[in-house]
Parts: sequence; structure tokens; C-alpha cells
Amino acid sequence: MTTALITGATSGIGAAFARRLAHDGHNLVLVARDEKRLHRQATELHDLHGIEASVLSADLATEEGIATVEERLGDRKHPVDLLVNNAGFGNKGEYLDVPMDDELAMLKVHCEAVLRLTTAAVRGMRERRRGGVVNVASVAAFVPRGTYGASKAWVVQFTQGAARDLADSGVRLMALCPGFVRTEFHQRAGMGTDNIPGWMWLDADKLVDAAMKDLARGRSLSIPDPRYKALMGAAKLAPRGMLGGLTSRTGRKFGPK
Repeated sequence: MTTALITGATSGIGAAFARRLAHDGHNLVLVARDEKRLHRQATELHDLHGIEASVLSADLATEEGIATVEERLGDRKHPVDLLVNNAGFGNKGEYLDVPMDDELAMLKVHCEAVLRLTTAAVRGMRERRRGGVVNVASVAAFVPRGTYGASKAWVVQFTQGAARDLADSGVRLMALCPGFVRTEFHQRAGMGTDNIPGWMWLDADKLVDAAMKDLARGRSLSIPDPRYKALMGAAKLAPRGMLGGLTSRTGRKFGPK
């Protein structure tokens, strides 16, 4: 039986990945900061699907947290076959309004942790000539909007570049770029959502279903909804100043976890 490790596993897209992968018969390693919530989730998935679900409490904004997950991913006796780098957060406010420590923490989670955990997982996957990595980015990667969008653009470029370098290795890497998803993300960041049109909201479980299909097809980039595919196609033709105004009106973060 294969094993999947999911960061940010207790809510939103991470929880949807956990449900889907448990349903498909994968054992799980669930990673998040809230240990009690992790144990509750692991018990529920075990009881419902009969899989083994272990927990790993780690804060990926810290060196210790990243190192803890790196160590688990490097365990050759208990290999991880699928890594889902989903952990992330948003900051409320525009550039210069957000404390520098918060911006640096975002880069730690969105960039450094993704780089280090992907590398730790892929080394063993390449030796076994099988495995996959899903790095959850955002459609914010394609619009000019502050540190969040810049960090997600890095995730997309890094993932697609690594996927090219690992072509024919048996390892698949994919950047997943959702739009607005009904999760706890905006509430945690203190962002209002009243001004976001209803058609822009996505269902987390349907999003994960589409993402898994794209991963199976070998795609290195997944925008898992026709509405957002059309929107991002239009974004390539729109003036960048207009896009900046759109994301300003919809909040600092365009596309939650």
C-alpha cells in the first residue's frame, strides 16, 4: 500500500486531499500545527477507510518544523510515494502594511519549505523510479499582487522546472493553481469575502478530483476549473495594471487554500 504525506492537512484543500487519498486506499502522514486536530482527523480517516494514518505536528514557518518533515520524507524504510505541499497562509494588507516578520514567515512556508520538502521526497522517489509531488500554488501566481502572488509564482516556476529536469525519471511533479475555495483560509487571515462573486468559489473535493486526474495525465500545471482557465487566459491579454486592481478589490490573496 502506498503512502501520501500532506502538509496543511487538517482543513481546506489539504483535508480534501486526505479524504480523497484515504478513500483511494493510501496510507497517510498528516502534517499540521494542531496536534489534537491531527489525531482526530487520523482516527476518522482510519475508521472510515481502514487505512493507516500517522500524524506529524510541525510548524513549517520554523527551521525545526521543516527539518522534522524532511526527516520523515527521507525515511527509506517507510517511503512516501506522494507528497502534497499544501501548507500556506495569507496576510491581510498591502505592501508596507504587513510586518516584515510576517512576510518572511510566508516565504519560509511557501518557498523554503516547498523546496526542501520536495527535494527530500524526490531523492528517494527517483531511486525507486516512481512517485509524485503536488505543490499547491494559486492563480495568484499569474497576477501582480504582492508577496503572496510572488511566492506562488515561485512555486509554479520551481515545480515546472523540476518536472522538466526529472522527465523520464518516473517521478511526476505538478503545481496546482486553484482560485477561491471555500475553506478557513480567509477567516484565518482576517479577510472579508463579501465582494467575491459566487461563481468564483470552488468546491475543495471537486478541485482535488480534477487535480488528481491532471497528475495522472502527467501535467506539470493544473488549473482545475474551466472558469479559472478562461480567466487566466484572459489575464494574459489584460494590462497588468488592470489585474492589480482586480486583486486589490478581491483581497490580498487571490485563490485560497
